[in-house]
Amino acid sequence: MSLGREAEKARFLAGCGLGAARREPLAGDASTRRYERLYPAGGAPLILMDQPPVLETPVCPPSATEAERLALGYNAAARLAAGSVAAFVTTAAYLIARGLSAPRVAAFDVADGFAVLEDLGDGLFATLIAGGQPETPLYEAAVDVQVRLHEDAPPAVLTADGLSWPLLTYDTLALKVATDTFLEWWPKFSGLAPFGAAATAEWDGLWAPVWVRGEAGASVFCHRDYHAQNLLWLPERRGPARVGLLDFQDALKAHPAWDLLHLLQDARRDISPSLEAAMLDRYLAARPGMDREGFLADYRALAVSNAARILGRVFARQSLLGRTQYKAFMPRTWRYLERNLTDPALAGLAAWFDRHVPPEARA
Repeated sequence: MSLGREAEKARFLAGCGLGAARREPLAGDASTRRYERLYPAGGAPLILMDQPPVLETPVCPPSATEAERLALGYNAAARLAAGSVAAFVTTAAYLIARGLSAPRVAAFDVADGFAVLEDLGDGLFATLIAGGQPETPLYEAAVDVQVRLHEDAPPAVLTADGLSWPLLTYDTLALKVATDTFLEWWPKFSGLAPFGAAATAEWDGLWAPVWVRGEAGASVFCHRDYHAQNLLWLPERRGPARVGLLDFQDALKAHPAWDLLHLLQDARRDISPSLEAAMLDRYLAARPGMDREGFLADYRALAVSNAARILGRVFARQSLLGRTQYKAFMPRTWRYLERNLTDPALAGLAAWFDRHVPPEARA
């Protein structure tokens, strides 16, 4: 970290009355954010979120055209928040108002990219399950969070503490640019020749109805990165509030399948088909007005789209940048993708992958 950024951080903490707090770096992820645990004298621990604004491309203006979004870069095209502190603060407030457990924000500086957050602990679902805790009750509670979130139509704008942030739609362009990262990054990683114009045109034609259905079904609040490493178990709380929520600043209005497929086809840990089916049944039982077969068809199609995005932009790209730990997750993600492609409605996409990405190129 540059001395300049460290000085900015020290100045922010001093202004919050936390200049003397002991600081402990926490493990990071693939984002440009960094976290530290703060130990103030005589007080409960807190979390410092450090998101340097200069490390991200611009976000999407609500009225931007598709051409303008593409010109601004990936964050705008895909409708990502670029780590915005305003997005985090307003989204946290929205979740808390729904009776859910997002970290309360004690202090923030939007311009410099800092926030001090409530410390919800270290009880990540993934860690607890790896340590032997039964997974089913945790996943049931996580599904119940989704049911709570989907009870109400989300607002167009999130507001809190004098800040506002648009809750944009996970639209066709955002779905397309995310899925298309597979075309860009997988050949570079796997050694395949770049996909030609004919293969790309076929890809676009096969995906178009999936992306259109994804946008048409966008009706609920979507966390967007809802999985076992972003969920904390808070057993002292009750109901859906027992699930602590992290990393939600990229929230959008999206199809109700989106967060569920992240949770139940987790690229970082194995989810059995029986657990996945049971949790989908739990969700659908709580929303009896939904078209079950239509929902499940969209779930499978959007899950393929998400797997392609993860394989391309996250795993292949990060591996090529030297973060080779992501290679371990690739076989699991391919298994999810291939299982979804057994849906007869996705036969065209299955055939595309069979022709253009042979088994030996599916790491």
